[in-house]
Amino acid sequence: MSTAMLTRLAHYVPALRWGRHYRREQAMHDLMAALTVTLMLVPQALAYAILAGLPPQVGLYASLLPLIVYALLGTSATLAVGPVAVAALMTATAVAPYSAQSPALGLQAALILACLSGLFLVLAGMFKLGFLANFLSHPVMSGFIAGASLVIASSQLPTLLGIQAEGSHVLALWQSMLGQWPQIHLATAMLSVLTLLLLVLARRQGQSLLLSLGCSPFWAQALVRAVPALLVLIGTIAMHAGWALLTGVRTVGQIPAGLPALALPHGSLAMWQSLLAPALLISIIGTVESISVAQSLAMKRRERIDPDQELIALGGANLAASLSGGQPVTGGVSRSVVNMDAGAQTPAAGLFTALGMWLATVFLASWLSALPRFILASTIIVAVMSLVDGRVFIETWRRNRSDFAALLVTFMITLLVDIEHGISAGVLLSMAMHLYRSSRPHIAIVGQVPGTEHFRNVARHAVSVCPDVITLRVDESLYFANARYLEQKVLEVVADNPALKHVILMCSAVNEVDGSALEVLEVINHHLSALGIGFHLSEVKGPVMDMLQHAPLRQQLNGKIYLTQHQAYAALSCH
Repeated sequence: MSTAMLTRLAHYVPALRWGRHYRREQAMHDLMAALTVTLMLVPQALAYAILAGLPPQVGLYASLLPLIVYALLGTSATLAVGPVAVAALMTATAVAPYSAQSPALGLQAALILACLSGLFLVLAGMFKLGFLANFLSHPVMSGFIAGASLVIASSQLPTLLGIQAEGSHVLALWQSMLGQWPQIHLATAMLSVLTLLLLVLARRQGQSLLLSLGCSPFWAQALVRAVPALLVLIGTIAMHAGWALLTGVRTVGQIPAGLPALALPHGSLAMWQSLLAPALLISIIGTVESISVAQSLAMKRRERIDPDQELIALGGANLAASLSGGQPVTGGVSRSVVNMDAGAQTPAAGLFTALGMWLATVFLASWLSALPRFILASTIIVAVMSLVDGRVFIETWRRNRSDFAALLVTFMITLLVDIEHGISAGVLLSMAMHLYRSSRPHIAIVGQVPGTEHFRNVARHAVSVCPDVITLRVDESLYFANARYLEQKVLEVVADNPALKHVILMCSAVNEVDGSALEVLEVINHHLSALGIGFHLSEVKGPVMDMLQHAPLRQQLNGKIYLTQHQAYAALSCH
């Protein structure tokens, strides 16, 4: 294979780049990181499969082949791919109608969901559509994550209490739990509280406590992150030993040993069609979460990721999950941070993690059947509640009220209706906010800063102005949605200034003008000409000037086009 062909292939399979220079020292770091992540991923994989309403082994399957595919195709050295809480909850919502008919049908729906999500992501990466995820604003994403986290935590409370409760939304779930209050399993509830306390204390105080006892920073950090796995080990051993305290405690149930055969998902056309929208939403959320985490971690290490290639890698991982009996996957925030902190040097850490998950699936699956469910539920609650940041509500309120409204609406709909309507409302709100803001661009009346050639907003600076010349500075490109707003502002200025002789449109921030905006500028020129007022342009950028050269406005303009605002003001102002 020629060097040019190998270079081209390496663009689509980044493993060919870093694999050629892979060193033993890197392998040791990747192995240690993989061990740490595997200890986190085993309980999380089981927990998130149950959260998705699927058999627990599905989470294990989703942590094997997808990790290998991402390691080969991904550009992030530290992003840890696999089942995550939010995607699991969205999967549960999507497959619930089919799970109600039969567990096998629900599993088939999950496989189709992973397949569709993978196809969406691969196509988005190939056509370089990753920018579409930017339409989901940060306030909306924060509201969605906060609402989804509370929904997830609430969904695990019945397991912590040892009761059966369900509801279409949080309020219905809580009402159902209150109705089941007399049936609480006391031993399960007590052990759940103890488990939650241990997990919270380990997360908040564990590392400092171990350091005070003389433990090295590396091992203190590793032991704290292994606490969920240690609790899984202790709980499973206790169940196998038949401790009396655990009598009546619900367990995970039978987990088949071995691996599933690779197979394409199958289902009716109606099933595939019904899962298109949920798959698209999962793809959007997965894209935003994964790429934002990958970019943040890459920045800390002065590395670079390719967002479009990341979409292809995540899509490939989901297609692999679909073929291997897994649920939809994406990059996990907590595991990715742990992966980096544990010393991951290359995506090979994901390959080693997949190896660790294979060993756990093959050799520990049947043994983990005795794992108490309340341990997994506690793990989920502690993990998702760390994503809820109350400060973002306060900070957003102080910063921008419209952003706060979008955050609050998304949060409330996600919490009180359902997760799909919440994220759909968030996407629509993000786009509506963008359109509203761009349709009302900032337009300032500017004057000259004394003794300089600079022009600033008269409402913010002490500037000199001429009564019969007004300069309007438009701080955004002009297009069909905001051109009429500019016309309205010009007419208001003319109405408020009877002595006006000239209007200068300062275009220093206008990068583009579309056909509709050109027509509006022609209308403004016509109105001002009828009133005997000159209409002038200043600081017009090259691309905009190119458009003006072929537009009727260039010949019809009753004023001039000045290279700089200072030249325009000097030529037209009173002295």
